[in-house]
Amino acid sequence: MPPVTRRRFLQTTAAAAAGAVVPGERDTRATAAGPKPAPAQPRPSPVIDCHAHLHHHGDRAWKENDRKLIDAADRLGIDQLCCSILTPRRPATAAGFRECNQWVAEAMRRFPGRVLGYCYVNPGYGREALDEIRRCVDGGFIGIKLYNEHTCSEPVVFSVVELSIELRVPILQHAGHAHYLLTDQPRISDGGHLAELAARYPKARLICAHVGGGGDWEWTIKALRHAKNVYLDTSGSVIDEGIVDLAARVLGVDRLLFGCDMSMTAGVGKIRASDLSAADKRKVLGLNVQQLLRRR
Repeated sequence: MPPVTRRRFLQTTAAAAAGAVVPGERDTRATAAGPKPAPAQPRPSPVIDCHAHLHHHGDRAWKENDRKLIDAADRLGIDQLCCSILTPRRPATAAGFRECNQWVAEAMRRFPGRVLGYCYVNPGYGREALDEIRRCVDGGFIGIKLYNEHTCSEPVVFSVVELSIELRVPILQHAGHAHYLLTDQPRISDGGHLAELAARYPKARLICAHVGGGGDWEWTIKALRHAKNVYLDTSGSVIDEGIVDLAARVLGVDRLLFGCDMSMTAGVGKIRASDLSAADKRKVLGLNVQQLLRRR
């Protein structure tokens, strides 16, 4: 076996992400006139990163870094990235989140068909946040991004969830479950908060962000067991063995969404290393989020 180089890893990763053939999945029919047809080609299968970020324009290198993100997606076989831009400091102001969303809209035009936009808002701004969501979704954004300005089960968030139901778009909620107080994120949501919100709004479609983002990922998975309208994204730099497989057993493959949250090779590697079948990997890598977005 040849040594595993970085180039070889990227090439094989891209091939796997682009859609592996299910073992034995080939056309075995024979014709009366001759030999069997050639093996069937892999069916087209999208690879969609449900959790990505573009760069705030306060960073002088934002344009170069955005280009690097697209280049990394090209090398890893990722077709589309669902992106938001966050304000550097939070809680975000209304002017701050509107500016970020405008930059996402510009990126959607700059990278047509590659970048899908989440509308980032701070729910504490009430009507201004709702108006911004409606404006962005009417302009082609695919969902809503909420960060840690408010725990998602607080009443101030409810009007945002109700609007997401009306517009038939998902909410990607920043989340994590640590065993100590995150002093810089006192209102971070976790799987329990999302399960509570999901029970209140069963028609909502919620995405619990980055199970591999740090904290107790086993607790997060189990907290979401009965929250059937909450999806779990696989992103984050934590690559503990068994994350994806446990999530698939507890939640079901149809509730898992592939994501990287900028940890690109780790994001792809977790799916490749899992024990899921090729057909189930195709679901996680893109078919599930594609079906979710079709609701709009």
